[in-house]
Amino acid sequence: MNPFYIIWDFILRTKIISLAIIIIIGLFLIKIITNTTKRFIINGKDQFETKRRNTIVKLINNIIKYFIYILMIIFILNSYGVDTKSIIASLGVAGVILGFALQSTVEDFVSGIAIIMDNYFVVGDIVTYNNFTGEVIEMGLKSTKIRKANGEVYIIANRNINSIVNLSQHHAGIIIKIPTAYEEDTEKVEKVIGEIIENAKKIPGVLKDSKYLGIDSLEDSAINYTILINCKQDNQWQIKRDVLRLIKIAYDNANIKIPYSQIEVHNGKKL
Repeated sequence: MNPFYIIWDFILRTKIISLAIIIIIGLFLIKIITNTTKRFIINGKDQFETKRRNTIVKLINNIIKYFIYILMIIFILNSYGVDTKSIIASLGVAGVILGFALQSTVEDFVSGIAIIMDNYFVVGDIVTYNNFTGEVIEMGLKSTKIRKANGEVYIIANRNINSIVNLSQHHAGIIIKIPTAYEEDTEKVEKVIGEIIENAKKIPGVLKDSKYLGIDSLEDSAINYTILINCKQDNQWQIKRDVLRLIKIAYDNANIKIPYSQIEVHNGKKL
């Protein structure tokens, strides 16, 4: 017997072609629909609206994927002669049972939709949950992932998110106290601080309303001059480091002293 005929007969009997066609069509539909949703609703009027829409797109795409996967399974079973009508009819009873078994999963799903619709946070926002601060990197049907600056990832079930602080919906205000020696001339110091603020405004993410607030306190060994740096939440920590560097360089160039603790050691005379 011809080997080609044997192989072809095996393919027909096992319905590999129909199986492959169903899978290819399903995956093609997922790709087309997900790309279409991104193209139509990914852009918003500002960065917050864009991030919100991006989160909604990801959630919609996940729902579409699961729906098409279910359809693919039904068509595959049909191609093998399985009576899917009775299966679908029995889903009503099974749905009630699954509703109780998967109650927590359903709660996660509903909570995830509520979070997006109420705009609690979206992918890309900086949030604080249980003293864990980081960026929302993924929001699925069941859980939300938050990544800390050091790379740690916190995975939270959506149903457990009942209280969270969103740091990205408003700009950050960084208060920096600059300790300065008492012997330095106040007008000179304030002039240098003004230059520091102008240079800080050139840092990407720093807002133009950043300003010098004045003398905050008179400590034992230093005067604390205070500045306010308004900036975007996403990179506030790096901005603070950059501004501190500007302060150190400016003080060094102007020969203004920043007090620090010193220990004097005296050698006593030998008896």
